[in-house]
Amino acid sequence: MQFDPNELEHTAVYKLLTGAIIPRPIGWVSSISENGINNLAPFSYFNAVGDDPPHVMFSTGRGNDSNKDTLNNVLATKQFVVNMVTEELTEQMNATAQAVHSDVDEFELAGVTPTPSEKIKPMRVKESPIAFECELVHHYFLEDHKYGGACVIIGRIVMMHFNDEVLSENYRINMENYRPVSRLAGSHYSKIGELFSVKRN
Repeated sequence: MQFDPNELEHTAVYKLLTGAIIPRPIGWVSSISENGINNLAPFSYFNAVGDDPPHVMFSTGRGNDSNKDTLNNVLATKQFVVNMVTEELTEQMNATAQAVHSDVDEFELAGVTPTPSEKIKPMRVKESPIAFECELVHHYFLEDHKYGGACVIIGRIVMMHFNDEVLSENYRINMENYRPVSRLAGSHYSKIGELFSVKRN
């Protein structure tokens, strides 16, 4: 079968897209409002976009033509932290996915510990073994949308945090200790399964 996305309901497009492009890493983004309120929310439209210099991106949807708190905070402060999600943090991450009032501190809601960043104002999640402090360099609102669209955020990594137990020799990551979680479709998530290697020609 083939589908023209312009002829499908938005829910159908969402199901096809998020069910096909898997697994997706989860960027657990912490930000801070201009009033000093912590915000923490997960985004599975997330990935690295380059390493020279290192940048990451995430995209946040806009329901009813309104911004999520994360987007408002990042546009106002030009800073955010990406905290990586592990198996042990899945329930806490899921708790921060719910829609709550902008004056709610999701660190408290999820029962995780805010810890100061080194170079920027937003807090990072102490329990996350890997976190990236980022400064906003670019944002882009998707055009020609029907349901609010989305905004793509690109940030430059200005500080990296790695717990010792997830590192092995020569800056490699110990996957057995890291145990990251990724997003599938619907309410499904995945763990790291069987690993295999393919050498480049």
